Amino acid sequence: METNVGGIDKKLRIAVGVVLVGLAIFGIGTPWTWIGVLPLATGLMGWCPAYLPFGIKTCSTK
Repeated sequence: METNVGGIDKKLRIAVGVVLVGLAIFGIGTPWTWIGVLPLATGLMGWCPAYLPFGIKTCSTK
């Protein structure tokens, strides 16, 4: 697993994930707010499987 998520993309994913999971925990919104687990996990891991087929990398190369 090579890192392909970085910088602003990572911070945005974590923020959106936290907000959506928080809404789900407090019962605000629909059960679909649990989908926030995905951007939260990909932001924390720094790797997004959806980027692989397209060859997208938002992190700087080493």
